[in-house]
Amino acid sequence: MHLTFHALADDGSGAVWQGLFRRLWPAYRRWYLRDGHLARPSYLECRRALELHMPEFVPRWKRLCELAGGGDVESRFLSLWCPPAYDSACSQAVWPGAEPLLVRNYDYSSKYFDAVALHSRWGGQQVLGTSDCLVGLVDGINESGLALSLTFGGRSVVGQGFGVPIVLRYVLETCTTVAQASEALARIPTHMAYNVTALDSDGRRATAYLAPDTPARITSVPVATNHQPGFSAAGDAYRSATIERERYLLGRLMLHEDPPERFIGAFLKPPLFSLAYEQQRGTLYTAALWPRRREFSYRWPHAEWTLNVEDFVPGSRRIAHRATSFPPG
Repeated sequence: MHLTFHALADDGSGAVWQGLFRRLWPAYRRWYLRDGHLARPSYLECRRALELHMPEFVPRWKRLCELAGGGDVESRFLSLWCPPAYDSACSQAVWPGAEPLLVRNYDYSSKYFDAVALHSRWGGQQVLGTSDCLVGLVDGINESGLALSLTFGGRSVVGQGFGVPIVLRYVLETCTTVAQASEALARIPTHMAYNVTALDSDGRRATAYLAPDTPARITSVPVATNHQPGFSAAGDAYRSATIERERYLLGRLMLHEDPPERFIGAFLKPPLFSLAYEQQRGTLYTAALWPRRREFSYRWPHAEWTLNVEDFVPGSRRIAHRATSFPPG
């Protein structure tokens, strides 16, 4: 399997984002309306949800709606309020060494992946992250040195709330520390169960367990895979090996004193690196996020690509995902 990753800089004119929207919107429209127009909230409901929970983001949302043509369906979609259900796998962990480092694997279907690293200044600070649903991020870092990444929480419950990618975007736009991020994550409702790990340039960390049917739980746990405390992972565990991956990561953290590159390298091999591409759960990339450096480094078994928030250089990389070939070490 081959994927072409693009690093794009939104210069403020809207032209770059508009081009991205035009390319990806047909697929996202089919996904958003897969259950029919009436299955999704109205425009008024979407606007009110944003105004209530993420008021600082409303002006940017309105601008994106304009760039998307101002249509009803486009505007509802770009709010990510109560979108269709979806899930992924993913693993993430905070390196226990001296310099703050968050590492994650993103395991998902290549068919529904933007494959875009987007650098932007939509609000008060620069943000760099992996685009999802055009308006959100699945991981990222801002100019203050706050880094975030997400995993699916492993539960099938669906309720009223936002798709978590727009929540990550909002947090990186408005927060500078883990304490601020934790407060925002705790109060904004999500429509499904997700685990979000945050790390800042001072080395403070938090993992938030989010779900629509329980209050958010904010912890200092350094590892997250695809289950949440207090709930059985049996249904999903057989598909995603979430317990196995969590135990492996905790073992690396507690029993090994790995240098950072060796720690990152563990994500590039099984059991963390997934080969389940036919089941739409293969690892599309590993990311190493360095808060103090303001760096976001994409890694693959035979390639890497490092981008910097403050010295961002657009470009592209074509990546071959090989089923059985892993680097030594």
